[in-house]
Amino acid sequence: MEHALSPRTLAELRRPRPYPAVSVLTPTHRREPDNAQDPVRLRNVVAEAKKQLEADPAVTRERRTEVVDQLDRALAEVDLTHAEDGLVIFAAPGEHQVWSLARSVPERVVLSDTFLTRNLVSAQAAERPYWVLSVSADRVTLWNGGAGRVREARTGGFPLTLTPENFDPERVERIGDTPSTFRDEHTRAFLREADTAMAAVLRADPRPLYVTGETAALSALDEVGPVARSAVRHLPHGGLAQGTPEAVWQAVRPAVEQEAAEGVERLAGELEAARGRKEFAAGVDELWRNAREARVRLLAVEENFRVTVRDDGDHLIPAEGGDLDAREDIVDEIVERCLETGADVRFVPDGALGDARGIAGVLRY
Repeated sequence: MEHALSPRTLAELRRPRPYPAVSVLTPTHRREPDNAQDPVRLRNVVAEAKKQLEADPAVTRERRTEVVDQLDRALAEVDLTHAEDGLVIFAAPGEHQVWSLARSVPERVVLSDTFLTRNLVSAQAAERPYWVLSVSADRVTLWNGGAGRVREARTGGFPLTLTPENFDPERVERIGDTPSTFRDEHTRAFLREADTAMAAVLRADPRPLYVTGETAALSALDEVGPVARSAVRHLPHGGLAQGTPEAVWQAVRPAVEQEAAEGVERLAGELEAARGRKEFAAGVDELWRNAREARVRLLAVEENFRVTVRDDGDHLIPAEGGDLDAREDIVDEIVERCLETGADVRFVPDGALGDARGIAGVLRY
């Protein structure tokens, strides 16, 4: 199952497909007893997708057979033993994908000529993703962090390893991550390679960067290129280039949590200043109208804020989930629209926005 949504991946998901491109969404659960219902709900929502394909006169028999086969393949790949809070299946002629999300989604089936991506975008923003670069004298590992976890990221050429072919054979017998090692030109050339590779990753997928390593390694990386100097934090902790995801998470967790707490304080100040300038907006109705007009510069959303609404023509008003016109993922729609128009989107702990009713923003004008 997929977890990391890079800008390139999102662009690929959004490109038009031959009709029908099927999006299947269902909430899932991490723990007992709630997760007992997940297999049944998943089978039912996939069955509903097949039913809609069968009933759609615009779908030929051949095309329907092909997409149903892709749905079955996707269903076989789902591993509910590692379920998070939401599951999204995409199926179209010749392709399928399964996405596990750390954010709940409404149960839904959509047939269109594009995949429904707004729930993925919202979940990615809520995770507050970041990179961790772990440096040693002969290995540099990249980690993908977010939502209380860290995974190794095999992208951009990482992990990088200094092999005997990369340096003078007389130095094959290394002495470890000592300061003298990092003065060696072969090691410094290796770190320059890592700096260049990390810069390319950040251009493709900009995120906050944390760098870990022995003090000598951090100093050497600082000297050979600009990437380390742009990092949010330097964490003098060795051994993580060969470490486990859990070890990396425990090492960076205090810094990540401190950065998040400081970010909430900074955000509160920005929202208060916006009130004084009459550039403040709050509530789904007001934010949805401003998001559609590309007026939102900064959007703040409480992590578990969800609301079901319907559009009465002039405003969004509260609605029940069973209402045929209900929009259960309006918050995700607002998040995606704001990101598409260049807004900075930040998720904050529940209650952090006070009287702003779960969602607030700073307007451009």
